[in-house]
Amino acid sequence: MIVILEANIDKNGEAYRHLLATLTRLPNVQVRTHEEVGAQQVLTELYLIGDTASVSLEDIRNLPGVDRVVRVSEEYRVLGRHRDDKRSTRFEYNGVEFSQDSLHVFAGLCAVDTPEHVEAMLRVLRDNGQVCTRMGAYKPRTNPYSFQGHGRNCLPYVFDLAGKYGIKVIAMEVTHESHVAEIDAALEATGRATGVMLQIGTRNTQNFELLKIVGRQPTYPVLLKRGFGITLEESLNAAEYLASEGNRKVIFGLRGMKSHFGDPHRNMVDFAHVPVVKRLTRMPVCIDPSHSIGSRALAPDGMLDVHHAVAQGVIAGANMILVDFHPAPAKALVDGPQALRLEELPHFLADVAVVREAYEKRRSLARQNNFA
Repeated sequence: MIVILEANIDKNGEAYRHLLATLTRLPNVQVRTHEEVGAQQVLTELYLIGDTASVSLEDIRNLPGVDRVVRVSEEYRVLGRHRDDKRSTRFEYNGVEFSQDSLHVFAGLCAVDTPEHVEAMLRVLRDNGQVCTRMGAYKPRTNPYSFQGHGRNCLPYVFDLAGKYGIKVIAMEVTHESHVAEIDAALEATGRATGVMLQIGTRNTQNFELLKIVGRQPTYPVLLKRGFGITLEESLNAAEYLASEGNRKVIFGLRGMKSHFGDPHRNMVDFAHVPVVKRLTRMPVCIDPSHSIGSRALAPDGMLDVHHAVAQGVIAGANMILVDFHPAPAKALVDGPQALRLEELPHFLADVAVVREAYEKRRSLARQNNFA
């Protein structure tokens, strides 16, 4: 059961103390507090965990300071959608809003290689009106002898350049708790010139200790990629690990499933799950067409396979696109064969706009016919 309190409730006031005292006396029930600090108000939610089946919703609703009560009806207690659940599906970070209605493109380098390539990437993003990017500093690799990223050594110039070109959010994978501390220190040293969205990669989707640690930090939102060889339910539970530790600013990423059934693509595209994730949870949904397709294969209609994969996700309602670009793909240290070229960015963005417009028209049509 989730008890949603009145906005900006006084934690030192009599109403709040009486409410907590009442809830903590409930038999076989634990109370966990979650606070969401916004620009204009503070929202507090109390999670009642345990034997709540016999607890009366009406009795809880009538307690002082309570705005509304939600009976948990699905497995994903914090991030899930529940009956009569009107909680927000949006959050804001560093001036950028993320929700199940928004759409942001995170085009950038799968792996940072040189300051010159970083600057070229960020310049073209700015010139095309973009404020988000992806930059890989820490790269987990299957082969231990492959390039594994420049790590903290590249963070200062990446963050400085991001500030110079007005980039507000950088999606950056972390594989260890020390990486979070390194990112935080580098941002502080550069005057918080930009913001970072921590990314949990597909290999760490079930690294539960890492999930707990990242979930406990309240500063940075998290992009969690679906595990490439586990069920959707298992990956959604991984997202719930993050939220259960306190961080509900979570975006769920679909990046294709590891299966030869998807050949000749690198992974089997799973973007039909975009609306499924949005139905089961309140998380925005990201698609990663680059790692799903894994090449620049061209279809007979003149469009790249990666463009078709993007269209599949966007037409299904995706809220974020994580896509590889590089100034010189042949020189890229990671995943060069799948990277798009900088001069292709305007076409890519225009194509996304066309598909997004089609999605909006489809959604409007469904509402007219009472499907939504």
